[in-house]
Order: sequence, then C-alpha cells, then structure tokens
Amino acid sequence: MKRRVGLIILVVGMIVSGYATAAVASDRMTVLLDWFVNPDHAPLFVALEKGFFDDHGLTVEFTAPSNPNDPPKLVAAKKADIAVSYQPQHHLHVDQGLPLVRIATLVATPLNALVVTDDGGIRQIADLKGKTVGYSIGGFETVLLKVMLDRGGLSLDDVRLVNVNFSLSPSLLSGKTDAVIGAFRNFELNQMDIEKRPGRAFYVEEHGIPSYDELILICHRDRIGNKKYRAFVDALEEGVQFLINHPEDGWRMFIKDRKDLDDELNRRAWRDTLPRFALRPGSLDRARYLRFAGFLEEQGMIKAIPPLNTMAVELPVN
Repeated sequence: MKRRVGLIILVVGMIVSGYATAAVASDRMTVLLDWFVNPDHAPLFVALEKGFFDDHGLTVEFTAPSNPNDPPKLVAAKKADIAVSYQPQHHLHVDQGLPLVRIATLVATPLNALVVTDDGGIRQIADLKGKTVGYSIGGFETVLLKVMLDRGGLSLDDVRLVNVNFSLSPSLLSGKTDAVIGAFRNFELNQMDIEKRPGRAFYVEEHGIPSYDELILICHRDRIGNKKYRAFVDALEEGVQFLINHPEDGWRMFIKDRKDLDDELNRRAWRDTLPRFALRPGSLDRARYLRFAGFLEEQGMIKAIPPLNTMAVELPVN
C-alpha cells in the first residue's frame, strides 16, 4: 500500500512539475525598446542581469527597433508584449484609437528641454526673438516650444524653425541653430560639455508644461489581466531598487557584453538618469495623467480626454 501511495505521489509530483515547467516556458515576453540600448533602459537590463525576471518565471527578450515609430504599433497588433514608449506619444496613440495602455513607468520626469549654448548670449526665453530653433520631430515638440515662447512673451512667428533630423547638439555646436527643442537633458547637455561647449537648458516643466513621465511601458489593453505583466513590473521594481542601492554594480551589469556603451557620454548619462527612474514603476499618479491629457486637449493635440483606464492603469496584484 505504501508503495502504491508513494507511486501516486511521484506521478502527481511529475504532473505538477510538468505543468510548472510548461508555465515557465510559456511565459516568454518580447519587449521592444524605443531606441538603441542606452542608460534610460538601465532598470530593465539590471533586472535581466540579476535574474529578477527569471525569479518571476519570465524569459524576456529585449529588441531595439529599426524604426522607433514601430514598437507601439507592433504591440497594438499583438506582435510584441510590451513596448517602451513616451507618455506624450502614448496619449496621441490612444487618441488615434490604438488599444494601448500604460502599465509602468521607467523615467518619471521629463527629460525634454530647450537647449542653447552657454556662450550664445541667450539667458532667458525672450532672448530667442529672431533666433533659429532646431527640432527633430514636429507636433509635440512644436507645442512645447509654442508654450515656452508664450511664457517668455514670444510666439512661433518670432523664431525661425528648422528640422535638424536628430542632430540636435551638432546643429548648436556648428552654429546652424541658436537653440534646439527636444534635447534630452541627460544626453545633449553632457555631449556638449564633453565637446567643451557647455549648454544651458530651459526645462519644459519650469516653463508652462505640466510634468509628465518621459519613458513608460505599454501593452495591449486586452492583455492587462495576464499575470505575466504584473510579474514583469514586479521584477522591474526589483531592478530599480538594486540599481539605486548599487549604482556601480548596476553599471557593470549594464555594459556587460555592451562595451561600445562604456564611454564618457554614457557614464555621465547614467549618473544623471539615476535619480529620475521611477522607484515604484507600477504605481500610477492618476491626477497627473489626466492633467497632462487636459493640456494636450487644450493645445489641440488630442480630441478629448479619454477615461483614465483606457490609457493608464495599475496592474492587479498576482
């Protein structure tokens, strides 16, 4: 009898183990980055290197896109699980009808800034009158500039706009532009300083723009009930905590097998981005998201403010 009981227990144990193995194997996740790997993504890669995703039964693959506009569309089409995106861009996608929802935050403050050279004689927004301002992407960047100029007593008619195709700091250093909008304060300012041409930043949140999350994680709205997304966010939080507690160890993990990132610019960007990571990535400031949606509606960027749960959520606890 004891042998029969033991055999039954063994068989049941094998079945349960088989199910568990199958569950772990099935919990694969594809995550599309917004751009090439850089310090903005640090918590993701620290969580990967520390094995936090593994601990939560996830096998995660990160992919840098060939076209940075593609990740949200691919997630909307259910061809990927998660995309790294931007809160302003996300509001526009939801307004366009894409079934996407924010599930976590990576960088919890704006990085965007209006940048000038420190020796260019521009000390306040009003000094931009008659100057040339470069940008990379129209639409939201133009709205940022419009609002900031308005705060300085100017309008878009008072400046000359030129598309510099992502060559923001080079256009400043070469004298092609007097200012650029859309520069990331953790990168362009450091790049200019390395080139011995320090920059001066006018931060968008100090010049009439409601604060917002810069980098966020989005998924398809139909999938927010899937437990693996909550597991992903929990592992991400562990990555952030380790990163904040052990920044040098985190840096070594980040550049592991990525020696091309081990340079002065990325080291400085790493330092400047650390305090901007969301310590509780899964938490949602509801009022903040609605306030920013109201700003975009006021500026004519979206047609209406949607229900909050159609654009941003806190995932249920597993």
